Amino acid sequence: MGQPKRSRHQKRARAQAQLRNLEAYAAQPHSFVFARGRAGRGVRQLSLDMRRVMEPLTATRLQVRKKNSLKDCVAVAGPLGVTHFLIFSKTETNIYFKLIRLPGGPTLTFRINQYTLVRDVVSSLRRHRMHEQQFAHPPLLVLNSFGPHGMHVKLMATMFQNLFPSINVHKVNLNTIKRCLLINFNPDSQELDLRHYSIKVVPVGASRGMKKLLQEKFPNMSRLQDISELLATGAGLSESEAEPDGEHNITELPQAIAGRGNMQAQQSAVRLTEIGPRITLQLIKIQEGVGEGNVLFHSFVHKTEEELQAMLAAKEERLRLKAQRQDQQAQNVQRKREQREAHKKRSLAGMKRTRAEADGDSDAEDPGAPPEAEGASRPEEEEDEAEYFRQAVGKEPDADMFPGLTRRRRPARPPSKKQRVKDRKPERGHDRRPPKPKGQLRRGQAKAGPPQAARGRAQGRVRLPKRAARA
Repeated sequence: MGQPKRSRHQKRARAQAQLRNLEAYAAQPHSFVFARGRAGRGVRQLSLDMRRVMEPLTATRLQVRKKNSLKDCVAVAGPLGVTHFLIFSKTETNIYFKLIRLPGGPTLTFRINQYTLVRDVVSSLRRHRMHEQQFAHPPLLVLNSFGPHGMHVKLMATMFQNLFPSINVHKVNLNTIKRCLLINFNPDSQELDLRHYSIKVVPVGASRGMKKLLQEKFPNMSRLQDISELLATGAGLSESEAEPDGEHNITELPQAIAGRGNMQAQQSAVRLTEIGPRITLQLIKIQEGVGEGNVLFHSFVHKTEEELQAMLAAKEERLRLKAQRQDQQAQNVQRKREQREAHKKRSLAGMKRTRAEADGDSDAEDPGAPPEAEGASRPEEEEDEAEYFRQAVGKEPDADMFPGLTRRRRPARPPSKKQRVKDRKPERGHDRRPPKPKGQLRRGQAKAGPPQAARGRAQGRVRLPKRAARA
């Protein structure tokens, strides 16, 4: 049997729940973490580790190529709802980290004094605790020593707080808090220490044997006579498994947490295991815009009031000139648009006028051509007829055939070879000589009669014609 179909109310409730989840997800801050320029293998790996810290509200498979500029990233970030950029870069002398708030800034530039990758931190630990379920929710941000040390310190604290979604302590689900990001500010050295930890909650007040039973891996009791030996004395357990907890990490749970023995209103210990990376930062400067703009704070460069006023005046002048150029460009665009519209109107009017002249009035009688035009057109017609006569007959027409035609004189030029051969060779049927009679002798040829006449002359006998004899 197939699954039962959902009712109309169930479908509506499901759609509304999905919409609320999408709105809540869109309201949370999102980030891009990437490296720019020739950062090197170590810095690129550090950016990937920092991207791991920012999960899941970051682009885990983001690829930024060399040809992509910062403007390209800003253009893509708008439709995707990205609110922060975390950019790593490297120069010949230092490694820098930029924290940018979109879409209008500010931009905080830090210098990385020291850093340790995740693989180095994990390899230094005897027992590390890191699994994929920890990265299904954003980490818990803890800020330490961010007191009244100046406006730049307050701005730094605000920027770090806006990196992660806010938490309502009365409604938060403790099962979603699996990691912790600690940022400590040192007022003496003006440095920030960034540490990343994994959170584990375990029950306290139980014997070591009971804790061993509550673990996923069951202990070996082959050498014990009864389970009471394990619960009472903790036989078979090493001294290194002694409980390291104290008052600094023991608390009463307000709600039940996933794990064996973590019950509501019971004492449990919160244990932290570092999973990396480690970064030591120092603030260099704060700018207004996204990667550019007025410098609000600089750790090494301090300017007087006169210099600041001069900078502001220069910036205002640049903005004024830019606005003036934009106005001039807008006026030019408007003027060209008006010229195109006027030219279009004139062209349409001319086309209509030409069409009207060509069509004319169909009901009016054609008055015909004026006499001057008729007289001027008659020689042209006779010229065409004379030309047709020449082509058809092959000779010039008579003078009285076309009275209005002036005899055309062709320029004298020597005939071609083909024309000379044609003149020498007469055409058939025109200048052919008449045939000669059969009895006529050629010049210089004697007349030769038939053989009988020759014999008669020779014998002296002459034979007269029949007509003469009859006469």
